[in-house]
Amino acid sequence: MAETLLIGQLVRFDADPLVEGPAAARHDARGAVLIRDGKIADIGQADDLRARHTGAELVDHGQRLILPGFIDAHAHYPQTGIIASWGKRLIDWLNSYTFPEEMRFGDRAYAAEVARRYFDLTLANGTTTVASYCTIHPESVDAYFEQARARGLRALAGKTCMDRNAPDGLRDSAQAAYDDSKTLLHKWHGVDRLSYIITPRFSPTSTPGQLSALGALWAEHPDCLMQTHLSEQTDEIAWVKGLFPEARDYLDTYEAHGLLGAGGLYGHAIHLEPRELDRLREVGAALVHCPTSNTFIGSGLFDMGLAGGAIRVGLATDTGGGSSFSMLRTMAAAYEIGQLRGRALHPAQLIWLATEGSARALRIADKVGRIALGMEADLVVLDLGSTPAIEQRARRADTIWEALFPTIMMGDDRAIAEVRIAGRTVQAG
Repeated sequence: MAETLLIGQLVRFDADPLVEGPAAARHDARGAVLIRDGKIADIGQADDLRARHTGAELVDHGQRLILPGFIDAHAHYPQTGIIASWGKRLIDWLNSYTFPEEMRFGDRAYAAEVARRYFDLTLANGTTTVASYCTIHPESVDAYFEQARARGLRALAGKTCMDRNAPDGLRDSAQAAYDDSKTLLHKWHGVDRLSYIITPRFSPTSTPGQLSALGALWAEHPDCLMQTHLSEQTDEIAWVKGLFPEARDYLDTYEAHGLLGAGGLYGHAIHLEPRELDRLREVGAALVHCPTSNTFIGSGLFDMGLAGGAIRVGLATDTGGGSSFSMLRTMAAAYEIGQLRGRALHPAQLIWLATEGSARALRIADKVGRIALGMEADLVVLDLGSTPAIEQRARRADTIWEALFPTIMMGDDRAIAEVRIAGRTVQAG
């Protein structure tokens, strides 16, 4: 059987560095990964693996760094065309940019065109798995999954459900949300490397009846994830309180309708109240940190002190409210927000958040996000000297972390030397 042996620097993790600190990371200055049948079949020192696997195709990356492919735990692929639009906070952003663009996704050809462009951009930036919101149109879900399947990607997504506070043409109903989501779930969930996510956009755009319908669907399919937004901006929270006067807090608008659980993904979660934090910990839910989005539309500063231990935290671009398709730029923004919150995240912690941390949030850490035996060989290779500015700083480095950090802070798609999906090269710098 065909085997490929990748040689380069390796970074692996024995534990969660947000809990155990940077010592949880292991660095091999001259390591190797053997790929067989799309999975990682051996790992170790380069000389040892070369001796053990003499028939393998050899790909020597020298001083480049081999990592798990980046995992984006929260994105809106339909917003690809409106990324970096000027000057709006959340509610104005939705009305001015998002909703007009999402209206177009009932057109299957348009949805397919954007899905193709989106995956071209994410792969060019080293992202190998994405969890995305689609639009209310089933065509938008089909387009996303068709493109992901054609490329062999592990991908997650769901139809975004809204039955109020949205324009004509972007509202469904409680019954339609349930019926369409169930049909799409049965069509796509578990096909190849695809997973369906039940997706109410957020409480302001769903009536209690729709939230309950989606809660019932989740109860029928507990192996699926559920994704939504939570406590992104203070004016949004005030809006929710007005729409749900009986709710104890924002999280309660989901909890009361069966939308709080271990498979829940709650995007942003910046302005949480003590009860909300307690409940999220109790049920084992995951939060998703979207740093470029939070600064771009002025939402606030996520508390990375919540990460590790009882609450799982993933990292995400939140494109197009987020201002970049790059998980490197997202890591840099997470570092900057951490500084403003008084916590300087170590490069090991940033890399872990963008790989295994996001995989844990999405409950796929048994498949991707780690360089470990038996894992799917979704890998990215980083050039740690991709630009003159980065190279001159990295040249001074005494440790792998000093060499890697300039790429985290200043790197872009030029740093992506190679991307492999299930062992196959799909992007080469």
